[in-house]
Amino acid sequence: MIRLLTFLCLGVATAALAADQKPNIVIFLADDQGWGDLSSNGNTNLATPHIDSLAREGAALNNFYVCAVCAPTRAEFLTGRYHPKTGVSGVSEGSGRLNPDETTIADLFKAAGYTTGIFGKWHNGTQSPYHPNDRGFDEFYGFTSGHWGHYFSPPIDHNRTRIKGNGYLTDDLTDHAISFIEKNHESPFFCYIPFNTPHSPFYVDDNFYAKFDGVDPALRNRDPGKEDLPSTRAALAMCENIDWNAGRVLAKLEELQIKEDTIVVYFSDNGPNTFRWNGGMKGKKATVDEGGLRSPFLIRWPEKIPAGKRINEVTGAIDLLATLTELAGVPSTTEKPKDGRSFAQLLTEDNTDWPDRQLFSVWRNKATVRTDRFRLDDKGALFDIKNDREQRQNVASEHPDITRELRAALAAHKAEAKSHFAANSDRPFTVGYHETTTLPARDGIPHGTIQRSSKAPNNSFFKNWTSEDDSITWDIEVGTAGNYRATVYYTCPTANVGGTVRLEFKNSSIETPVTEVFDPPIWDKAKERVAESHYIVKDFKPLEIGVINLESTRDPLTLRCPKLVGGGGIDVYSIVLNRVK
Repeated sequence: MIRLLTFLCLGVATAALAADQKPNIVIFLADDQGWGDLSSNGNTNLATPHIDSLAREGAALNNFYVCAVCAPTRAEFLTGRYHPKTGVSGVSEGSGRLNPDETTIADLFKAAGYTTGIFGKWHNGTQSPYHPNDRGFDEFYGFTSGHWGHYFSPPIDHNRTRIKGNGYLTDDLTDHAISFIEKNHESPFFCYIPFNTPHSPFYVDDNFYAKFDGVDPALRNRDPGKEDLPSTRAALAMCENIDWNAGRVLAKLEELQIKEDTIVVYFSDNGPNTFRWNGGMKGKKATVDEGGLRSPFLIRWPEKIPAGKRINEVTGAIDLLATLTELAGVPSTTEKPKDGRSFAQLLTEDNTDWPDRQLFSVWRNKATVRTDRFRLDDKGALFDIKNDREQRQNVASEHPDITRELRAALAAHKAEAKSHFAANSDRPFTVGYHETTTLPARDGIPHGTIQRSSKAPNNSFFKNWTSEDDSITWDIEVGTAGNYRATVYYTCPTANVGGTVRLEFKNSSIETPVTEVFDPPIWDKAKERVAESHYIVKDFKPLEIGVINLESTRDPLTLRCPKLVGGGGIDVYSIVLNRVK
């Protein structure tokens, strides 16, 4: 049985902190934006004046590192712990779930009296107790999956309720973040804004894309032959949209006269998602080289962090829990030991002693370690990053003792990560830990002729149901036994109406006919700027199957079509289970 979240009660310890002594926290996290996607880092292909202002008015960390992909970075930011320890090993099919017994940064700030909100991409679990509303966040508006398939008015999760978004997704997320800040600005708040861009699909509105349409960027990737210019143009437009939205939030802080009382952080979750200009660094997203792991990091706190400060010490997302809690005077004691360290003194003091460290990163079967001066890559090559940021020259033979030490440390870290991945490899999807549970197609397994609509499970649906022997299963563990009203979100063309759907679990089953045609078109892709992407999105309609009894156990939940009409069954987006009280 899965363990529910536990963390130390911190309310008494923070009672002495008056509300006006606690700074607000605003955290921007971009999705797939590289270090080089800011004009303040030398990219003349675009302009990001609002984000750049954070560097001008605050501090920039020149050696700040994240993970190779999305969910692991989020896990390390939220917990201050290396992601293999937290249950997060990947980005889809359940591997991005953050174990419920981990204490999050939102838990800590909430316990200290903050109102907490998240507006954007969560990517650390969908079903309770993994959902953001279970992880310390009072308010959630966004999506829990790794990415979304369409960025104009897509389905949105608002505190567990499915609604339709309003307009371009990044703009919509910002609207809700601003509303949260307006509502809560008279008391301390923690506002986390994990944007969904410039992650693909490359949707962006005309007013941002027009500047880049058909333009050949002056700055190119170090290997120009690998660069796809349509993707670059779209990504640059999306980054300028991010900047505009960040500017709206910063303007709201000034309007509400809380700029001086608010710590603002900006960083990204991995390197750029395509080959484009990134300061000449090797690698991109999903690599463990500098280009895949180095992120922009800007932080502003007027009169507390000196304007224009530049910090060269090696830091990372894993340090943010310790750093922000220290800056805010919030206790950071957790039941599990943290791997990150606070860099608060680097921000607020001069000539601070910052001991050299070994900062590790693991992705799939590759791993690397960064020290103050060097990076040891997964092949055992050593690079002097202080003098060779582009990783052009292997200097292992010139530094044999350091190479030997780092190879041993990296081997030990990889072995430890492997053991954690193995320990978390067999986790069912949880049902009954909240009155409503959604099981998306992403978490299901197709059998027979059924196929996914997309090669990426994160935002897919099941299609091509052509045999009565086909089925879809979800490996579930029921936390609370009882009766559940089951609804399938489906589409069905006229030719296939009249078939039946059947849901089974252990000794219980329910069945209902499909009596209504629902065959909507694929959503318009006109504003997707890269042709022939694999993303397919359409509307789905709820069909109540009935009430099924679920025992408190682990077993497959199975969806079947025991009767097909016209040689085909339904397309399936998700199953929703509502506990009957």
